[in-house]
Amino acid sequence: MGIINVTPDSFFEDSRQQNIKEVVSKAEQMLHDGATIIDIGGQTTKPGSEAIGASEEMKRVIPVIKALVQTFPGIYISIDTYHAIVAKAAVEAGACMVNDISGGMMDTEMLITVASLNVPYICMHMQGTPQTMQVNPTYENVTKEVLDFFIERMAACRQAGIKDVIVDVGFGFGKTIAHNFQLLKEMAVFKMLDAPILAGLSRKSTVYKTLGISAKEALNGTTVLNTIALQNGADILRVHDVKEAKEAIVLVGKLG
Repeated sequence: MGIINVTPDSFFEDSRQQNIKEVVSKAEQMLHDGATIIDIGGQTTKPGSEAIGASEEMKRVIPVIKALVQTFPGIYISIDTYHAIVAKAAVEAGACMVNDISGGMMDTEMLITVASLNVPYICMHMQGTPQTMQVNPTYENVTKEVLDFFIERMAACRQAGIKDVIVDVGFGFGKTIAHNFQLLKEMAVFKMLDAPILAGLSRKSTVYKTLGISAKEALNGTTVLNTIALQNGADILRVHDVKEAKEAIVLVGKLG
């Protein structure tokens, strides 16, 4: 899954695309490099980011989704949003999947909306909100608590009528670096949910702060953690750098 942010302020500068022409060009490169899904986001959710309204988010994402569908017939687009109204408009414009960082906790209409759209749903764990999540993230046992969250949320998804749920433990969303490494080490635990697992580690602070470098220098570290995620059961890698992630998938796949 290749990340394209239609925002002016995402944490990794190279993922920001400011106009439709740039988005189409970026998507073309990602598809060439082996991306199966293109994830379009119109709102920054980095720690401490300021939330924008659904109407502004739609102004950013709907035109680019329409342009991508027109340019690349058959493209598989995910909409990265926690607003049900944005999810609905995006799917109507051509998106095929909803990626919700809040697991349906920030918009009570999200689950029923996704069910009505009959598309797969990425349910992510986050402690708090993007504005508060990194203030003081605390767990007694992060893996157990995130697992309990998914057991409850997946039941809610089923009750709403969602058929296909993908789980994302939410690296960096209300977790310390230590929490992130514990979740990565114990990722195989989440296979008991009988749902595909998405790993979103790309160029995050867990990589660059641990290594004492910048997000721009964090490709090699990202590849290392992506490789570990694949070995521990990840089914989808959400990344800024598709070519390198695809190489990791191919090589790990050869291990059988």
